Amino acid sequence: MGISTMTALSPADERAGDVLRLRREIARMQRRRSDDAVLPLHPVLQELLPERGLQTGTVYSVSPSPSLIFALMSTVSQRGSWCAAVGMPTLGLEAAASFGVELSRLILVPEPGERWLAVVSALAEVVPLIAVNPGSRVGDADAARLAARLRDRGCTVLAASPWPQSEGMISLHDPHWEGLGEGWGLLSDRTVTLTAQTRTTPRPQSLRVQLPGALGSVEAVHVPDAAPRHDGAPDRRLWAVA
Repeated sequence: MGISTMTALSPADERAGDVLRLRREIARMQRRRSDDAVLPLHPVLQELLPERGLQTGTVYSVSPSPSLIFALMSTVSQRGSWCAAVGMPTLGLEAAASFGVELSRLILVPEPGERWLAVVSALAEVVPLIAVNPGSRVGDADAARLAARLRDRGCTVLAASPWPQSEGMISLHDPHWEGLGEGWGLLSDRTVTLTAQTRTTPRPQSLRVQLPGALGSVEAVHVPDAAPRHDGAPDRRLWAVA
C-alpha cells in the first residue's frame, strides 16, 4: 500500500489480508496523537458548529453525500493531514480533488464488508479524519469500543448513517441545481441547505451554500443587497441562517 499516492484497498476475498497490510503500513506511519480540540472546517462552513470545527475524538452522523463529505475533509487535507473513506465505493476522485482534498493523502477502503470496524479502528491510529458507511445498523457495543479508540487517538469520524451517541448530526437537504433552462443548458452549481445539531447546541443551525459551486468546491451563497426598512435603515437580518 503506497504512502505517497492515493491508496485503495481491494475488496472481497482479500479483505483479511488488506487489514493486515493496512496495520503494517500504519505501524510505519506512527502518527502522534493530536492535542488539537477541533479539526478545521472550510471558512464557509464554520458557522455551522459552535467550535467552528469538528471536535476530535468524536463521531458525527452526516448525510451520505460525497459533496458534503469532501467539503468537510477539504481544509484538514489541505493543511497536510491524512483522510480516509471506508465503505464508500462510489466516491469520485475528480470530485474529491475539486474540493481540495489532496489525493496523495487519501486512503480509500471501498469494500471492507463486515470488517469495517477493524479497518476504522486501525486507521484511527494514524488518520485524524475518517468517513465511513458501515452498510448496516451500528450496535451500541461496537460504537462504544470505537469511541474509546477515537478519544485515545484524537480521531474524528464522519458516519454516513445513524450512529449511537454521536456528537451531532450534519445533514444536507433542499438541493437546487442551476444552469438548466427550458429543456436546455448544463448543470453548473447546486445550492443546498446544511443543518447541524450537536449535543451542546440543541437548536439546529442552518446555512445555505453552493455545494458544489461553479468552481467545484463549496462556496457561500451571495447575500443580496440589504433592502431598506420603512425608517430608511438597512435590514440586517441574516441570510438563510436558521
